[in-house]
Amino acid sequence: QVQLVESGGGLVQAGGSLRLSCATSGRTFSSYAMGWFRQAPGKERAFVATISWTGDITYYVDSVKGRFTISRDNAKNTVYLQMNNLKPEDTAVYYCAAGRRGLGSQYSFDYTSWGQGTQVTVSS
Repeated sequence: QVQLVESGGGLVQAGGSLRLSCATSGRTFSSYAMGWFRQAPGKERAFVATISWTGDITYYVDSVKGRFTISRDNAKNTVYLQMNNLKPEDTAVYYCAAGRRGLGSQYSFDYTSWGQGTQVTVSS
């Protein structure tokens, strides 16, 4: 397993941008697919985006396509989520996760390590 620490959350107005970072420990980051999930108040945790271990395959939930971009820097052991044109419905705690399913996955059960989460609040 790897240790994951998210950062970059905060309060932003609708239409604004934030970039989340997820720093990982360990020497095997490049062998993990990574994912971002979010949990809004009163709702279950939901898939947002995933990226393969090589970084060349990405997949997004429909509601964020064209607004969010997932990327990774294997030299820095970090995965990012660039969020543009944020909407109030994007308000949630955002979690990054690492999994051994190399091409990425939208399913939480495919991930073995999770961060503690970072709050994103979008005001209207």
